[in-house]
Amino acid sequence: MQICSAYSPTQWLLVLLAAMIIGLSKAGLKGIDMMNVTLMAIVFGAKTSTGVVLPLLCVADVMAVIYYHRHARWQHVWKLLPWMVAGILIGVYTGHDINEQAFRKIMAVIIVLTVFIMAWMEWKKTTVVPENRFFASGLGLVSGVTTMLGNLAGAFSNIYFLAMRMPKNDFIGTAAWVFLVINWFKLPLQVWYWKNISTASIQTDIVLLPAMILGFIAGLKIVARIKDDGYRKIILLLTLAGAVMIFLKR
Repeated sequence: MQICSAYSPTQWLLVLLAAMIIGLSKAGLKGIDMMNVTLMAIVFGAKTSTGVVLPLLCVADVMAVIYYHRHARWQHVWKLLPWMVAGILIGVYTGHDINEQAFRKIMAVIIVLTVFIMAWMEWKKTTVVPENRFFASGLGLVSGVTTMLGNLAGAFSNIYFLAMRMPKNDFIGTAAWVFLVINWFKLPLQVWYWKNISTASIQTDIVLLPAMILGFIAGLKIVARIKDDGYRKIILLLTLAGAVMIFLKR
């Protein structure tokens, strides 16, 4: 990986914007995080970029939990976590051999189709909450695999939390606790098994940290102005836009 001084101005612009997007996402603008995945991958490459992104996510998760910790719905945390951990372990051992471009396109198509189903439910004013135990386990498992292979779990967790019809703050608070555990669990795996977190990547993260914090503060102000009903629609749109970006990325 390049050291900080070796980045071009364009690369710095992209990674600073990506760091701000991480902050915005963790403050509650869910779905926008897939844009960060794309920007970081442009600069570093897909797998290497996860080593830059993960420490920033870990810090942002702590900030999100501090701010939203009172709003968590723990029954959903416990439903998702075991399956996400299992998915991560699958992702650790399959990540070396998988065709990353094909994987991303398949995931993007699944996300887009699911978002359209959710949008149809919104339009029909459907208030039915999925109770099938395979819904939580399936989305949890896919979220775990995708978070290890490309930090794409946010889209699938968004779908789960939207389907549970949580109020805005409960949605954000529950997601904050889930990803605090998941991202810190991933950290040693990427340090010692994938070896894509290094002194150089941590140097870069330290420089990007103020941009991430600025994004988080801005995100809190934006989210505070959004009502619950509008929040659901925004998350659907951002998740859809992020999936399209992932699909089109070469």
